[in-house]
Amino acid sequence: MTKAMVVDDSRTIRIILTKMLTELGFEVCPAADGKEALQVVEREQGSFSAIMADWNMPEMNGLELVKQLRSDPRLSAVPIMMITTETETRQVMAALEAGANEYVMKPFSRDIIADKLRLMGVLE
Repeated sequence: MTKAMVVDDSRTIRIILTKMLTELGFEVCPAADGKEALQVVEREQGSFSAIMADWNMPEMNGLELVKQLRSDPRLSAVPIMMITTETETRQVMAALEAGANEYVMKPFSRDIIADKLRLMGVLE
């Protein structure tokens, strides 16, 4: 089964994304912030097909997480999708320059998530 990680400090968003991704055929590993996400990476030995991260989180925000993930050779090529309320062009550009592959603004739908996963080559 294809594995994805969902990183968001909102329990509700984690549940919604987990349900969507499970319906799309993914096994999902959730994390509440960037620091927890790095612990999940170690536990799962970096075996992810996709990572979805919020921007605004305590402990370590999504942009810092993307930079950390991109510095890990095991994860340097794993597609990363930022899913956030941040809508300013400079923030979109910062996320993409840091290594995010796609950027989705909340609110989102299952179709939007599936389309972005297809664009990243993770979903057929």
